[in-house]
Amino acid sequence: MPNRDAITGKLQKELDDLIAYYDTLSAEDLRRWCTESEAPDGEAWAPKDHLAHLAMIERAFVGMISRGLAGDANPVGLSGRDREDVMAQVHRGNQENVDAHREDDTRTLLADLQSARQETLTLLDKLTDEELARPLKGAPWADGTIGGVLITNAYHQRQHVDWVRRGLAET
Repeated sequence: MPNRDAITGKLQKELDDLIAYYDTLSAEDLRRWCTESEAPDGEAWAPKDHLAHLAMIERAFVGMISRGLAGDANPVGLSGRDREDVMAQVHRGNQENVDAHREDDTRTLLADLQSARQETLTLLDKLTDEELARPLKGAPWADGTIGGVLITNAYHQRQHVDWVRRGLAET
């Protein structure tokens, strides 16, 4: 399980790297399709669409952790269904969120992502070391602990930046 300083440092580094990378993109690049949607019949995503997705997922993780700490028996909400059904539902939800924010400008999306990150850091500050080490029932990310789920936001962000880079290079 990563410690508090490792989590905080990794979250900050990846957000700083994302912002620095997005600052290099032209207005045209920010709107150019770079990755295919994983939802059936979903529109391809532009770099700015990835920002809306990242903010949504970060808030979803905060919600899962909060529900877990409150004693919810299924805080992640993924158990009891087969993986294919779960992933189809996840992809549809991701596409719906991106579609809802498609007209948002990049500065608004970056500010929303930074706000979501602040929510994560606020939660992290409130957690004890014992809570960070506690398993989050149903969490398939990292080591399944609350700390592991929190640091997953950083790895998820890095993954999306890498996808955007590759996608833009290929188009």
